[in-house]
Amino acid sequence: MLEGWFLYFILFWVVFLVASFAIGGFFMFRKFLKRFPKEDGKSDLDWEEHYVNETIHLWDDDEKKMLNELVTPVPELFRDVAKQKIAGKIGELALKERANAISQELVIRGYILATPKRDHKFLRKKLNEMHIDVTPYEHLF
Repeated sequence: MLEGWFLYFILFWVVFLVASFAIGGFFMFRKFLKRFPKEDGKSDLDWEEHYVNETIHLWDDDEKKMLNELVTPVPELFRDVAKQKIAGKIGELALKERANAISQELVIRGYILATPKRDHKFLRKKLNEMHIDVTPYEHLF
């Protein structure tokens, strides 16, 4: 029979494994739902990729640097995914507005629309550090 410290070790290990599988499963299920095709036959990730590919030639180095600077508060592990999602939203806006180039204003609007509300305080702080006035974008927050 299990007794003493070995019992606690086994119980801890079981709880740890179950929690790890639950957390991993949650994030894998979320990724699966994003990859799942919608009514139009394309998934959310397919549309993001489409918008990025259609507008890749519109990006200047300054706007790329700005996007990289804006995503610095995002943990490095998730930064590439966040950049892809935000660039997709910026590309969508650029295509809808038939923009000739990606502007600073488009980057900021796309970033606001692509990120959840809980992250907007970090964006406000970052824009303040970059000396960019947020009053024209107040309605988007």
